[in-house]
Amino acid sequence: MSSPLDDPDLDYLTLVNAEQQHSLWPASVAVPAGWTVVHGPAARDACLGYVRENWTDIRPVSARTIHHDHRVRGS
Repeated sequence: MSSPLDDPDLDYLTLVNAEQQHSLWPASVAVPAGWTVVHGPAARDACLGYVRENWTDIRPVSARTIHHDHRVRGS
């Protein structure tokens, strides 16, 4: 059985969570708790394009904050 994420004919959503991680999600499936729709429904390629343009730092936001705090404090 193939993944529904491989079907280019479905509509998709781009989701983001509190850690600013992105996910491609079938529009016909309920959005899981902890995730928010930031793009779509749209074609798969449009949603993937949104991810490429907007998720430029794949580290979770908590890891980015820790890294920034260490740099500011000189640790």
